[in-house]
Amino acid sequence: MKFYLDEHGCSKNQVDAEEIIVRLEDAGHEEVTSAEDADLVIVNSCGFIESAKKESIDAVLGFKQAWPGKKVLLAGCLAQRYAKELAEDLAEADGIVGNADLAVLPLAVAELGSGLRPVIVPEAAASIGAVRRRRLLDWPGTAHVKITEGCSNNCTFCAIPLIRGRLRSRPVDDIVAEIADLLSATRQGPTVREIVLVGQDLGSYGKDLPSARGAAGAGVAGEGAAAGEGASAEAALAEGAGTDRRLLPALLEAISALKGDFRLRVMYIHPDNFPRAILPIMARDRRILPYFDIPFQHASAPLLKKMNRRGDAAAYLELIATIRNILPDAMLRSTFLLGFPGESEEDFAALCDFQERAGLDWLGSFSYSREDGTAAADMKGRVPKKTVEARRAAIEVAQERITAERLKRFVGREIEVIVEEPLEEGDDDFSIGRAWMQAPDVDGLTVLRGSFKPGSLVLARVLAVAGVDLDAEPIRVLAGP
Repeated sequence: MKFYLDEHGCSKNQVDAEEIIVRLEDAGHEEVTSAEDADLVIVNSCGFIESAKKESIDAVLGFKQAWPGKKVLLAGCLAQRYAKELAEDLAEADGIVGNADLAVLPLAVAELGSGLRPVIVPEAAASIGAVRRRRLLDWPGTAHVKITEGCSNNCTFCAIPLIRGRLRSRPVDDIVAEIADLLSATRQGPTVREIVLVGQDLGSYGKDLPSARGAAGAGVAGEGAAAGEGASAEAALAEGAGTDRRLLPALLEAISALKGDFRLRVMYIHPDNFPRAILPIMARDRRILPYFDIPFQHASAPLLKKMNRRGDAAAYLELIATIRNILPDAMLRSTFLLGFPGESEEDFAALCDFQERAGLDWLGSFSYSREDGTAAADMKGRVPKKTVEARRAAIEVAQERITAERLKRFVGREIEVIVEEPLEEGDDDFSIGRAWMQAPDVDGLTVLRGSFKPGSLVLARVLAVAGVDLDAEPIRVLAGP
């Protein structure tokens, strides 16, 4: 059967999609790049917030309306969480299959081919990353690697534990082996130059593992020592062995032992679980980017407590200061949640004050979405939608100014840019890419003056800041795609 994969949601969903392709191809099916050419359309859905759910359902309806004769399978997070309800209410879906264990996808497709309507909600898979991905859905030059699945933080607003279950971590040596394979010169496809580690909370990586197999040690107690002068990550890890099995520092040490010229980006570390022992490791190995995605969500202490978070504005500002003290060029990205139940004008003022004092380089914001089954769903004090959107708009306007100011420090400096796509404007040729301070799909871009092949690595000099983007003049091509 020919299948087309319609991708929605986050980078974790993208990694799932890459695994789905392998599993279906191994079962004898063929991926095509257009829904028009497919017998089956798979909507790999997102179920994080209300707008994402609507987008995924609208995709199912749209495909069925455009091609009534094709099979449409709803997969992903939304299918995992609401399979029963969708089976009853979404007749346009010819099948529904969750994402807790992607090994069931071939079975679901086989049932579709036999005229059945599969509705499958699998139990959580015993292992993560068991399939070698042959085709990456990233921009040329980039590959995402999932190191955890699920989350055990239980933030009161978040449905991720309901969708993807509790924290499950991959062993260190398993992850390192996958990265080595992705970086291999013999691998088919564009050269991978940047590895992006993803999970719901990388700060908790390893807490569920029975031992530090393949790691330099276990635990990050004594993080203050790790942040001090001359302290080694190994010492910081050993000091807390047996008391705290957060193994992100050990994983970074193991990846740092790999040979070659690549860059490693670490995405999403819960601020209450931030392992400071990673900072000296980053300082020693320039390939591990001083880029931090830390979703603070808010700064009001009462609201953070209601969110089931332990920090406050003072603690978060101290964390930011520590990072910048050890890594002066560090880039910090965060997200803010607006309109959480009970958010008052005083709470919002505290958030605005924190935004100014933190001087975050990048910031995303989203509006609170009431999610069934979460602790916040029954909380009183709903904030009017109009008020939420006004607060969110104010945050975004302020951040445009802050980001533009923060980016000015790169003007005149030389940066290495991974080209992602050409851009033609009139008689002039431009290329769009990313430098180390820009994460895939969420931050600004670097616009190069000239036409370069996607996947190329170009040395360029930053000429100016244009909004949230960098305007850069190419110096020379360092490597082809």
